[in-house]
Amino acid sequence: MGKTLAEKILSEKSGTDAKAGDIVIAKVDLAFVQDTTGPLTVRQFQSSGMGLSNPARTVLFIDHAVPSPNANLSNDHIFLRDFAKNTGCVISEPGEGVCHQIVPESYARPGDVIVGADSHTVTAGGLGAFATGMGSSDVAVAMGLGKNWFRVPETFKIDVTGNFQKGVYPKDLILHLIGLIGADGATYKSLEFTGNATKKMSMSGRFTIANMAVEAGAKVGLFASDETTKEFLESQGRGKDFKALDADKDAVYEEVIRIKADELDPTVAMPHTVDNTSLASALKGTKIQQVVIGTCTNGRLEDLAVAAAILKGKKPAKTVRLIIAPASRRVLLNAIEAGYIAELVASGAMILPPGCGPCLGLHQGALGDGEACLSTANRNFEGRMGNPKSFIYLSSPATAAASALTGEITDPREVM
Repeated sequence: MGKTLAEKILSEKSGTDAKAGDIVIAKVDLAFVQDTTGPLTVRQFQSSGMGLSNPARTVLFIDHAVPSPNANLSNDHIFLRDFAKNTGCVISEPGEGVCHQIVPESYARPGDVIVGADSHTVTAGGLGAFATGMGSSDVAVAMGLGKNWFRVPETFKIDVTGNFQKGVYPKDLILHLIGLIGADGATYKSLEFTGNATKKMSMSGRFTIANMAVEAGAKVGLFASDETTKEFLESQGRGKDFKALDADKDAVYEEVIRIKADELDPTVAMPHTVDNTSLASALKGTKIQQVVIGTCTNGRLEDLAVAAAILKGKKPAKTVRLIIAPASRRVLLNAIEAGYIAELVASGAMILPPGCGPCLGLHQGALGDGEACLSTANRNFEGRMGNPKSFIYLSSPATAAASALTGEITDPREVM
């Protein structure tokens, strides 16, 4: 019997014939934390008395609260730096970018098992890694033993065919899917994305979709590793990390969901759940006071290019604050070189340092009572951006940029 991508990766890393539902002990190729979960993980690790299994593949990211907004968080950063200095593990300093962008840029390899103390670790599934979030204690175990236990997930095959219309992007696809199956519709499943539309999709689009697999409850979101993956790794100076990886043709899936890309329209998640979706066109007239383009979901070069093209030579509505949050220093430098940052700044945008920015509500872009934000991030729970009396909508960068111009949620095809 053939294997799904999840079964194939966990079979190799556990040395067993792993099938959906099995419990396996698998090698962990990369373990990481960030500055909100990291201190707890490190303290759990220290209390275990273990040493690091692989310091070079243990990474501490300071990305969620950068620059630090208060003394308590600054002290957490000092704690993480001291741990890295004492153990030889890797520290990613403020300004380098979001862990979920840097892991695919610099660390993740097709076929890897990756665990992170953050639910959006799933992003690296875009290049064929079994990447998943774990609690702090579990990540501490992986740091010390270099392995951990996993239940092999059943797999939903998401077969996407056809071509995206103008103004429709992978973000619209994943929002549509979550609206279709619900925020708990794929709990502890693997979402495996296939079909000719995904084969033509850029790595940026794949990362966006994998990033939000967890918003449907999924354990992982996986794409096959192909020529597009190879070209991406080569562009990062990591061509040697490539290996082709795909599910077997006779793999067994729990469910197959078929989506025609041609039939998708710009889609928005409304407050206060990601599966509360609507077409952007149906929300025309919904006023917004802030737009955020960036974060680990849509802060890549391709996303900034889309926004810059829509905003070039224009100004946001006077009632709208426009915030741009590049996902990494590399993205920011490339966007500067391409001229996108100049175009965005000229349009009236504020550029934040690479990091999570307003997404988690610690600082930078907190909303006032009753205000609404249209964001390209991945979550819109009540209070997510720091104020339970505000409202968060989620969309693609194109829909966000178009809406910044009009001051209300807008189908981007109206301005493109």
